[in-house]
Amino acid sequence: MPELPEVESIVRSLRPLIVGRRIEAARLSHDNVLDGVTKRQLLKQLLGREIRDVTRRAKHALVHTDTKTLAVQPGMSGALLVYDRPLTADEMKYAVLHCTLDDGSLLVYRDVRRIGTLRWVDAKAWAKYSSRLGPEPLDPEFTAEIFEKRLRTSQAAIKKVLMDQKAVVGVGNIYATEALFAAGIDPSKPAHRVPPELLQALHAHVQRILSAAIASEGTSFRDYVNGTGKPGSFQLELYVYGREGEPCRVCGTRLASTQEIDARGTVFCWRCQR
Repeated sequence: MPELPEVESIVRSLRPLIVGRRIEAARLSHDNVLDGVTKRQLLKQLLGREIRDVTRRAKHALVHTDTKTLAVQPGMSGALLVYDRPLTADEMKYAVLHCTLDDGSLLVYRDVRRIGTLRWVDAKAWAKYSSRLGPEPLDPEFTAEIFEKRLRTSQAAIKKVLMDQKAVVGVGNIYATEALFAAGIDPSKPAHRVPPELLQALHAHVQRILSAAIASEGTSFRDYVNGTGKPGSFQLELYVYGREGEPCRVCGTRLASTQEIDARGTVFCWRCQR
């Protein structure tokens, strides 16, 4: 699933290509990705809109127009892309939302599994939705002390809490796994039993790893590409995620995996993360 670095990379690659452009035509192949808006409403209201900015909040890419905002939550296999040419038949097959811009380029939301979400919201509606999300982990005001206070009261596994979008946004399976390894924390340990100094160290590793992943334009294993179709390269820098059974790059111990924490695979080193 695209996490904070992937969505941030999508936003950064789209911004110079679509800001200032006007939407001249739009089509939607499936409406099961819509939340809070009908197909008819969305297509009618997209026509003639000028794109003013592209930003990110949590795992959402926000395409701000002169009236409302298209909030795209890619889900497992979604991607927001710009094409300077017509789509091929295979590309059209998975193009859920297809917008023609005034310079002839195409803004496309592609979703193979169609489990992402599109919202068409005004400022008030988005503010209400956003208020239910946790703080941004790379916000300078989100200090290690605040991070530690938000996580330390939960009795759930620290990895599960770290991935809770109400506690802190943007951290999913990949980066939670990597940050916990870097901090030397057992991912199954209840959050309230992790010493405060380790939680604060975890904060530093979350920020460091997310920033490094953004610099590498995200992690690509299957579907993820940025707004121009370019894959990320952070998968080359992963220490534990996706490496079950391989030797730990720190101590050489064979990496183990469990699905007992959050029903998703968690790779860890039992020696480094005691």
